[in-house]
Amino acid sequence: MRSVGSVCLLLLLLIAACTPQAQQNRLTLQEGTLTFAMSGLYKPFNFRDSQNGGALSGFDVEIGKALAKEMGLKPKPVTNPWESIIAGLQARKYDAIIGSMAITEKRKKAVGFTKPYYRSGAQIFVKAGNTSIRTAEDLKGKKIGVVKATTFIDLAKKYSPHIVEYTSDNTALQDLPTGRIDAVITDQAVGLYAMKHMKFPIRDIGKPLTMDEMAIAVHPDNEQLREKLNQALDQIIQDGTYEKISRKWFDRNILTGE
Repeated sequence: MRSVGSVCLLLLLLIAACTPQAQQNRLTLQEGTLTFAMSGLYKPFNFRDSQNGGALSGFDVEIGKALAKEMGLKPKPVTNPWESIIAGLQARKYDAIIGSMAITEKRKKAVGFTKPYYRSGAQIFVKAGNTSIRTAEDLKGKKIGVVKATTFIDLAKKYSPHIVEYTSDNTALQDLPTGRIDAVITDQAVGLYAMKHMKFPIRDIGKPLTMDEMAIAVHPDNEQLREKLNQALDQIIQDGTYEKISRKWFDRNILTGE
């Protein structure tokens, strides 16, 4: 009877170890590894580098790797469609989203956010030579391109009902010269990078419409990971790692704006 009881107890312990509650108590889903998600379509923040075998590259990727190193974990960047990236986090497909996600009240109900790791604004872009759009008010009735499931959609709807949704900012920006759309609202840094480094024939209009804070998202039950990421973020800012990564991609510190 004792041996049977011992076996039953062992089985109960094994079952308990595999329950969602046990998973919630772990820092990361895979021990020793920080798996973080992004769209992979948001150059220069996160994208597939064709010159490096299609490896994920960009500011978000390097920040994620620096944070993992500071936490003593192995970095594992992965991609997920942006429109379902929060659902993937809630389903515990990955530990965190390090993919330029803006903090919003709606998103706060679905995920846990760290401190902001950079700040940027929503910018209007049009094709080079376009003189019909000079201000945000000129967007009325125009076709505006935005990426699916972004904060830019609600912003664009304030100016026009004619919204064209894309899976990639670069695809939207490339449609400007063709005339398929009249304007694109996207992150200022994304559009400026496309102008300066990718030579897109586009231009920015006026000042940013908004200024947003981007943060790392974790499962709402994983407060331990959120705290660890905040500590690691503070450390890479203090030791200069953050500054080095930011200046590599943007020639400035995109957290402080300097």
